[in-house]
Amino acid sequence: MATLVQRMPNTRKRMIWMIVGVLVLIAIIAAIKVLLVMRMIASFPKPAPAVVTTAKAEYQVWQPELSAVGTLRAVRGADLALDVSGLVESVNLESGDEVKKGQVLLQLRDEDDQAKLASLQATEKLAALTADRSKKQLAVQAISRAQYDTDMANLKSAQAQVAAQQALVNKKTLRAPFSGHAGIITVNPGAYLNAGTVIVTVQQMDPLYVDFFVPQRELSRLHVGQKIDLSLDAFGNRHFDGEVSAVNPKVDNDTRNVQVEATVPNHDGSLTPGMFAKVAVDAGAKQRYLTLPQTAVVYNPYGETVYTVMKKADYDKAEAASQAQNGGQGTAPDKSKDKSQQLPADALVVQQTFVVTGGTRGDQIAIVKGLDEGREVVTSGQLKLKNGAPIKVNNSVRPPNNPNPTPTED
Repeated sequence: MATLVQRMPNTRKRMIWMIVGVLVLIAIIAAIKVLLVMRMIASFPKPAPAVVTTAKAEYQVWQPELSAVGTLRAVRGADLALDVSGLVESVNLESGDEVKKGQVLLQLRDEDDQAKLASLQATEKLAALTADRSKKQLAVQAISRAQYDTDMANLKSAQAQVAAQQALVNKKTLRAPFSGHAGIITVNPGAYLNAGTVIVTVQQMDPLYVDFFVPQRELSRLHVGQKIDLSLDAFGNRHFDGEVSAVNPKVDNDTRNVQVEATVPNHDGSLTPGMFAKVAVDAGAKQRYLTLPQTAVVYNPYGETVYTVMKKADYDKAEAASQAQNGGQGTAPDKSKDKSQQLPADALVVQQTFVVTGGTRGDQIAIVKGLDEGREVVTSGQLKLKNGAPIKVNNSVRPPNNPNPTPTED
């Protein structure tokens, strides 16, 4: 029994030393792993500065304008047709001719109507002679008053029948209601036309109207006589001048827009009724705005911001001044700032700045408040930026900054 008791403590000591050895081995392996991970992390390349494009805030003079799309319409235009049917006897114009007011364009066959008209005119002439004779006889009491009234009624009836027949004859002649430019005519002599069939269109081409709509909130900026600029895809960079000639006194109940009519000269006949046009109405005096490309502005739920470019030393001064102004109170230190402090003093970093924006023109946007003239602002590459982030400027390819962009087709 004594020997067994003596062996038990020795066994416990061995187990304790074994456990300690295992723990030491685990600690050594863990230390080696941590060292390898640290070396691996240290071997990773440091993040390179974000590559961005920049532009300087500059003042530009803008002409306030209202933009809309419209449709060209002839001052006078009509699709001509006859309200009687018949056979075409003659066509007195060619497609595309210039026609004068009252010019005969087409004649239907009307021999029967002309013969009937001649008969009725003869009857009218006889009735006129009878009425004149009755008037003289009534003066000498040779006939009764009743006979005289009958003869006068017959005369008026004959005159009415002649007028009705003359109107029917006139309906078989198509005349130009006004001077203008005729369209394409496909009717030939001998063809039978039904009543109401469109024969040809006549349009007065100079000047033209352009109809467009603007929101009701812009009514106070519109008045007759305002200058407009008209552009069409068919003519590239060419622009046409005109002026507002009428504003509809009623706002559309469905769209809450008001229709506006403008007159555009068309001396060379380039414009055609029905064409789609972009309209810009000069609305007010020219104004001077601080502008940037629209891509420079970052829109957030808490406001609109831009990233201004500055040197690291200037950024540190601005941060120190901001902390001093806030009484030294601030949030916990940001590790990203600690890294930025290791940058050279002349390294470029960004600072997020809140701005108030105004209207837009083309690719540009007006900055009303929050930015000074000449400040360099990031225009692309803002996705990975934050306060104090280092950047690299590459302006070989910049976002568009055209006040009057035009669509291009590749």
